Amino acid sequence: HLLLFLLFVGPFNCFASYSRATELFYSLNEGLPAGVLIGSLARDLRLPTAGGQHAEALQPPLSFTLASHGLGGQYVQLDNRSGELHTSAVEIDREALCVESSGAAILGGAAAVSSSSSSSESCLLLLDVLVLPQEYFRLVKVKIAIRDVNDNAPRFPVPHIRLSVPENAPVNTRLAIEHPALDPDMGTNSVQTYRLRDNYGVFTLDVEENESGERTPYLIVMGALDREAQDEYITVIVAEDGGTPPLVGSATLTIGISDINDNCPQFNDSQLNVTLYGNSSLGTHVATVHAVDMDLGSNAQITYSYSQKVPQPSRDLFHLNESTGTITLSTKVDGDTPRLHRLIILGNGPGCIPAVITVLVTIIKVMMRPPEVVPRFIANEVEGVVYLKELEPVNTPIAFFTIKDPDEKYKVSCSLDVDGPFRLSPYKPYSNEYLLETTKPLDFETQQLYEISIVAWNSEGFRVSKVIKVQVLDDNDNSPVFSEQVIELSIEENNVPNAFLTKLHASDADSGERGQVSYFLGPDAPSYFALDKITGVLTVSTQLDREEKEKYRYTVKAVDSGFPPRESIATVTITVLDKNDNSPRFINKDFSFFVPENFPGFGEIGVISVTDADAGQNGWVALSVLNGSDIFVIDTGKGVLRAKVSLDREQQSSYVLWIEAVDGGDPALSSTAKITILLLDINDNPPLVLFPQSNMSYLLVLPSTLPGSPITEVYAVDKDTGMNAVIAYSIIGRRGPRPESFRIDPKTGNITLEESLMQNDYGLYRLLVKVSDHGYPEPLHSTVMVNLFVNDTVSNESYIESLLRKEPDISIEEKQPQISIEPTHKKMESASCMPTLVALSIISLGSIALVTGMGIYICLRKGKKHHRGDENLEVQIPLNGRINLHMLEKKPVEISNI
Repeated sequence: HLLLFLLFVGPFNCFASYSRATELFYSLNEGLPAGVLIGSLARDLRLPTAGGQHAEALQPPLSFTLASHGLGGQYVQLDNRSGELHTSAVEIDREALCVESSGAAILGGAAAVSSSSSSSESCLLLLDVLVLPQEYFRLVKVKIAIRDVNDNAPRFPVPHIRLSVPENAPVNTRLAIEHPALDPDMGTNSVQTYRLRDNYGVFTLDVEENESGERTPYLIVMGALDREAQDEYITVIVAEDGGTPPLVGSATLTIGISDINDNCPQFNDSQLNVTLYGNSSLGTHVATVHAVDMDLGSNAQITYSYSQKVPQPSRDLFHLNESTGTITLSTKVDGDTPRLHRLIILGNGPGCIPAVITVLVTIIKVMMRPPEVVPRFIANEVEGVVYLKELEPVNTPIAFFTIKDPDEKYKVSCSLDVDGPFRLSPYKPYSNEYLLETTKPLDFETQQLYEISIVAWNSEGFRVSKVIKVQVLDDNDNSPVFSEQVIELSIEENNVPNAFLTKLHASDADSGERGQVSYFLGPDAPSYFALDKITGVLTVSTQLDREEKEKYRYTVKAVDSGFPPRESIATVTITVLDKNDNSPRFINKDFSFFVPENFPGFGEIGVISVTDADAGQNGWVALSVLNGSDIFVIDTGKGVLRAKVSLDREQQSSYVLWIEAVDGGDPALSSTAKITILLLDINDNPPLVLFPQSNMSYLLVLPSTLPGSPITEVYAVDKDTGMNAVIAYSIIGRRGPRPESFRIDPKTGNITLEESLMQNDYGLYRLLVKVSDHGYPEPLHSTVMVNLFVNDTVSNESYIESLLRKEPDISIEEKQPQISIEPTHKKMESASCMPTLVALSIISLGSIALVTGMGIYICLRKGKKHHRGDENLEVQIPLNGRINLHMLEKKPVEISNI
């Protein structure tokens, strides 16, 4: 087995050994994808397979199955037929599977994981495989060694490591870093080295490995440390593993230098000279000595004491404070007091030789005593400080001062030395009493503290002064003041809820609670505005819509916390700025315009009205024609729709256009409207005769034709509509043997025989038919020649054609055709009344012209649905011997009634 194990090469080449003990060993790297071949059990057990040499003997075939599906079974896939073992979709993580233990298997059963104590890097996946059928039966123990790969970087358990080093630590001092980095990988893939990014020239790192293989970093001091020069070093400790490529982890390392008592107190000067007057009062400050120790804490505590060399009288005369080093006069100076005192003072530190300073005190003898200034306070006074409210009235008394000469030999005068609203005046009838009082109201906001000096001098020029302090107490005498009385703001519409508007600020010159300002909305503020009472932040809780309301104006109030409270008011104006959130809107989604045909080019068809609720450029609207732009144009500013050319109803009776309105926003918004243009008919087309097709055609009429029989018809159409297309037929000229034998129906154009034909009625009849419409104001007409040849047969066509070629001599009859029209049409037949009626209609019904036009449009639509009625009309074709009369269509004439 060991030989086969050593023959293993590469992460995907697995090896196996086979023996009668039926154990197989494989190894592979962790983290491999699904489908990687681990090994072939059939091949490694030297069993015959379906594709092998003894395949014909495998009846039934070999079968490989896991004895049970434990933990290890989820990481492999076993092919039941071939016995090939592959990795499954569950990735193998060595660090999750194998935990260092004492060699016991972590999971028992047929499929388990084991970590061997013989090697810290051994991690085994154990499988039990059954081989069937019975003649090949065996239980195979499969052991898969999971090899470690460098898939984990070192990681420190804490991001910040702190280490303390005494400043007197000698060179090569080693300090263990308590939180080494951790790396779940094994062997060389685990943590190998540590380093510092910045060692400051005084530190380095070393790594020690214990018996269990754990590596611990040690900080080594490489140079002298001095806390007083630098008390802390901050660097980064980096841990690196031995993988390829190596992975690293880091943490912040703070090296604190702890203090030791390596410094002693020191005075800046060795000697201090002081002069003291002999008339100084008890407690007079003489001098203060101060020593410095660079150490910290208890190592830097200093006490002061007199040297043993200082005589007792000097010790009694001057008091030395042990903590502060302050020297004060403790007894009265008299005539027997020495004039020079040498005070040797020691600065004592723990474990140190005392520092020494000498204070020379020279006492100047004074022959006379100075004047005395004795105050007696009227106002509230604490430790020499007088407290006055700023609202105290003028001439408020502060204190009485008694000015006197203790020897009662000299005259004493006094004055007030102060820059402020105070006055010191004699208080009569007493000669040495003075009253200190105010001369103006005090203002805390102007000045809070005054130092008043009362100076007294005697006739010999000896001067003394007494200083008192006056502290002005604040009162609530100032209202809050807004930085602006009118606060102008702007915000875009469609804002997010609770949008920030501004932060109000009002200042109050008062102090303490009296100067604390709270903010409130005025009663005129809409409910959806909110003002934070403490911070003054003004917000709006809802979306604003400029189209709904563009400007807001309301008041805000600032109130202080004094008693009674004072307040001030400011006005907030908010302008809602426009956003392009409204599309252009047409006043109608469908527009209809009625235009007479032959309307001149570029004439005004109608006005398209469109609006946009936005403002400025967002509300600018440009109009354009989406379709039919080769015929129609629109004035983008005024919305006037025009046609480039004159329109002909007979070519196209209506137009449907789509107009787009685009605003000037970015991005632009648009909308469309449907425009229907209906052309009103005018009488610009005369009737068009479709039959007879030629003035040279003729029809054979048999003499035996009975009276009342239809002979032929004149068929005409008119491209106009309504009354302009109502056609009347009349015979305005006749020629023939007995031309009155034929008549024409004025409505249908049917020509019938009125009387029986005689023998002398044979021959060619030529009827000139006038086809006229009922257009207004001028009817239009056409004429056609109807040729009828009365005979039994047509024996000589050339003769008839020669007669037709001759110019007929026909007199024109000016008789109007008699046509029966509905009563409404009969009213229109009166040529004399029609102009008057039209003029009256235009004058009286001008305001409802659009309604009239709609009525016309509806009638026109209805007119197209009616045909020429119930009359049975046939189109007659000249008899030329070659045309089948029964093959022709009947064409009804459309008559529209307006």
